[in-house]
Amino acid sequence: MGALAAGFWGFVGGVALLIGALVGIYAGSSTRTIATVMALGAGVLVSSVAFELMDEAYRAGGFDAAALGLLLGAGAFFLADREVNRRGGARRKNSGDKQGGSATAIAIGALMDGIPESAAIGISLLGGGKISAALVAAVFLSNVPEGLSSASGMKRAGRSTAHVLGLWTAVTLVSALAALLGYFFLAGASENVVAGIQSFAAGAILTMLASTMFPEAYEEGGPVVGVITAVGFLLSFVLSHLE
Repeated sequence: MGALAAGFWGFVGGVALLIGALVGIYAGSSTRTIATVMALGAGVLVSSVAFELMDEAYRAGGFDAAALGLLLGAGAFFLADREVNRRGGARRKNSGDKQGGSATAIAIGALMDGIPESAAIGISLLGGGKISAALVAAVFLSNVPEGLSSASGMKRAGRSTAHVLGLWTAVTLVSALAALLGYFFLAGASENVVAGIQSFAAGAILTMLASTMFPEAYEEGGPVVGVITAVGFLLSFVLSHLE
């Protein structure tokens, strides 16, 4: 049941990509609105990285496991992101561009952004733990603008609706699978291993925020996104301490 619950909540977080894509295709949205949601989601994610992932990793495995996992996650995302950017996925979160780069690169970039988040959801349920509403909310809020902006850009580039929705449906399902597998394969793992994986996800997410979400949000929304990010952080902080 725990694995199924992890998969379900991973799907809830990932389906935000599909919801965002549907809005981008059929309703559209201003770049400022997208930037606002992106900044809010980024702030929520920063808080979740600090209080839901790194703090738990430290408690379970100490400084060594938490620090090593964080650095490995950051390095892994950096290398993968550089390769995706080289193949045409550099502006995958920007709605103002035509997403004329490789659809495969855009999809891989979305998976690279989303899999650590989804795996973190699954890991949070290990040992009979309760799902973190703050973490699920963080993943959901960060995925909506990504699906919206990428779908809008791909539509401008002339890609068909079926192509765009098919791509994001696949990414959503893989996100759910990542949460399920994150729980399934680590159910019997030692605390040090779980702590390392948690902090690995934290490092990947934090690097993703710094290299993609923050720059795109500022570029499209201006200086006010700093305040919105702080509001997102506060919301997640309060939610995590009310649970």
